[in-house]
Amino acid sequence: MSDQSATKKSSISTWGMAFMTAAAIISLRGLPLMAAEEMTMFFYIAFATILFLIPAALVSAELGSAFAGQEGGVYRWVGAAFGKKWGFTAIWLQWIQNVVWYPTVLAFAAAAIAYGIGKPELANDGKFTGFFIIVFYWIATLIAFGGTKILSKVTSWGFIVGTVLPGLVVIALGVVWFLMKKPLGFEELTAAETTVATVVGGKVEPRWFPNLANPSNLAYLSGIILLFAGVEVQAVHAAEMDNPKKQYPAAIFISSVIVFVLFTFGSLAIAAVVPNSQLQIESGLMQALTVMLEAVNMKWALYVLAFCVAFGSLGGVLSWVSGPSKGLLSTAKDGLLPESLAKTTKGGAPKTMMLIQGVIVTVLASLYFVMKDVGVAFFLLSALTVAVYIIMYLLMYMAAIKLRKSQPDMERPYKVPGGTLGMWIVAGVGIVAAILGLVLAFFPPAQLPIGSPKSYVAVVAVGTIGFFIIPLIIAGRHKATPKTGKPPLRPAVK
Repeated sequence: MSDQSATKKSSISTWGMAFMTAAAIISLRGLPLMAAEEMTMFFYIAFATILFLIPAALVSAELGSAFAGQEGGVYRWVGAAFGKKWGFTAIWLQWIQNVVWYPTVLAFAAAAIAYGIGKPELANDGKFTGFFIIVFYWIATLIAFGGTKILSKVTSWGFIVGTVLPGLVVIALGVVWFLMKKPLGFEELTAAETTVATVVGGKVEPRWFPNLANPSNLAYLSGIILLFAGVEVQAVHAAEMDNPKKQYPAAIFISSVIVFVLFTFGSLAIAAVVPNSQLQIESGLMQALTVMLEAVNMKWALYVLAFCVAFGSLGGVLSWVSGPSKGLLSTAKDGLLPESLAKTTKGGAPKTMMLIQGVIVTVLASLYFVMKDVGVAFFLLSALTVAVYIIMYLLMYMAAIKLRKSQPDMERPYKVPGGTLGMWIVAGVGIVAAILGLVLAFFPPAQLPIGSPKSYVAVVAVGTIGFFIIPLIIAGRHKATPKTGKPPLRPAVK
């Protein structure tokens, strides 16, 4: 009786899993990116939710429940299907995409701080942004060295104060703006803005479906897909639910609704207030809040919200800064990385790996020093992030399909509905969506002043290929010889 009650007490509820999943995905930095798409945002958000978020959630839930109790995440999943070399490649890609992602989220925080100190012009200053990213990332790293206890506190408060609160405020102010019958930004589109507007009967109307005349018009789709990534981090907890077969799909549905509502109405509020021609993707949230709060004579609140948003970004970085590094740490213990990289702090943080990623972040942040347009640097790093991350998702989908065939008797507390055919359909949809996002990541967005498209494509291509080849070379040079009593890749069967 006591054992059952203890188990019940420690299990994760449907709503608990839903909120955990939503918290892992939602980031306010994506609101301006989607707002820039005006009414076509509904297409992009629906695409990312239905064809990317849901398949990734269901597939990772099955793999996470099958390998519950084994550390390493996607390293274990992919490794069981294709061998440790590809498992290492998967966890490496998950790690490196985070490293590339950090400058983008901290650039968003830099823009918020610029508004918070009353100097919004600094949001477009590459030197200020680059310096801010470097300094704040190393502060986050030092905090993370303290271990999980302090990380959990800053992360939890960062999500509530820096994401949920500003998100609800911008939506509420958007409603007030509409009720005050203020001019709406998406009604001020011009015929020249062909990516988001069209001419019907001599009148300019917002598009509801993307302009497919040029693939560059769809480039933002890859960035929006990135906003819905990361669900696999929480999927490993599916086995901790009382009835994962029923509860997990329900939790995914709830979290999808939460993500859809916050992203859609938050983006819509920004699009309603800031004209498309003036919107900055790295500071659009603060632009909208400035206009909204001035309209209701509450400009003082802008400075408070600016620091809340910056704190939320710091919490977002802290929520990821040591996690993927710990996953990579598992590969060092298995002999796929030099043993010197397995060093940890007293708090258990992967010290050497975090120092290495800090150096890489510093180098990437230097792009802001040399690129004229902060928005271009912001999107360039976002495109590189999504290209790298999508390759990991492709490996994950293929591993799930392979394991259904090679290990049909594997114990899976949660299984993708529909048997083997169901897995092929769900994973297949995810693969198609991921490939489309990967291809579009290499197209310079028509909405930004890229300058040299060739240089843009070269940076994304070289970065993606380089980050993909590196783990294959490393894995080829080091034979996997476990140094600890870790469990085998193949889990127990029924």
